[in-house]
Amino acid sequence: MKKTLYPFLAAFCLLASTTQCKVQKAVQMSGNPVFEGRYADPEAVVFDGQYWIYPTCSEPFKDQLHFDAFSSPDLVNWTKHTNILSDKQISWLRLALWAPSAVKKDGKYYLFFGANDVHEGEVGGIGVAVADNPAGPFEDALGHPLIGDIVNGAQPIDQFVFHDPRSGNWYMYYGGWKHCNVVRLSESLTSLIPFEDGEFYKEVTPKDYVEGPFMLYRQDRYYFMWSEGVWTKDSYRVAYAIADDPLGPFEKKDVILQSDPQVATGAGHHSVIKGPGEDEWYIVYHRHPLPESVPETDSSYPKGQDAASASKGSNGKTTKQDGNDRVVCIDKLEFAPDGRILPVKMTFTGVAARPLK
Repeated sequence: MKKTLYPFLAAFCLLASTTQCKVQKAVQMSGNPVFEGRYADPEAVVFDGQYWIYPTCSEPFKDQLHFDAFSSPDLVNWTKHTNILSDKQISWLRLALWAPSAVKKDGKYYLFFGANDVHEGEVGGIGVAVADNPAGPFEDALGHPLIGDIVNGAQPIDQFVFHDPRSGNWYMYYGGWKHCNVVRLSESLTSLIPFEDGEFYKEVTPKDYVEGPFMLYRQDRYYFMWSEGVWTKDSYRVAYAIADDPLGPFEKKDVILQSDPQVATGAGHHSVIKGPGEDEWYIVYHRHPLPESVPETDSSYPKGQDAASASKGSNGKTTKQDGNDRVVCIDKLEFAPDGRILPVKMTFTGVAARPLK
């Protein structure tokens, strides 16, 4: 009797122990949206062992007069840093502070921004601010736009700064109104320098481009991405091209992120961030939530978030859903063996905790 009972008890104890271990090691998920508030155009970067997201405050243009930022050690737990840059530091800002792009160089943090939704003959465009800390406070480095003219039909907005690991050059891709330019930045990151042919601006617009350029260097190839469609509509989406040179040419491959009637609409204006794994990538983007598709008690919203909180403005006030009802989300970005980007599956659960340290 004892010989048959002991193995049974041992197996039972082992099962109980394993089950308890699994419960204790339950994976913590980020949930989508990853933090409260109406935000858009997220720029995700890694600074000093922390993940950072710098978004646009998704409010009416006249109210877009500051930036907040968010930091996390693991993609799940986020800390909000308010008013890292505002009209108090940018004397020429009137409205529409958009799409920050953040880089670190020589111990300084640079935040590039678009301001004033500039049109021909107006003051505005792309500026640059600098700080000693990624949480700011940032100060306007120039006191005027770095790029204020409309060149090649490209509105000076939606800048993305890219440090080319091959050449060491600093490039900035930018442009709205269905045109995209690339320029070279000086080592100070506060002025433009010409290309080898003497030109300062090169148009690199791919097919169906609208706005929101992004560049990713992976396995000796350049992945150029952008947003298509209308930012307030279901047509908003992300497409990409692959090139052997940071200046292109960029031939469109496919759409990788788009509306899902079961999850959200208008998914776009993204960035890509690398996790701790060798080839581990995440796409950070904004989308228009579907309140009717997410119960207020949906457990995929962490830390008490729900469909209602997703519709709160960046000032914390509840607002009626409209074109500015955008939230920041994160999902996996995966590649096929041949290097193609696989279609992104939007989720409510987001991604698992991935500490960098």
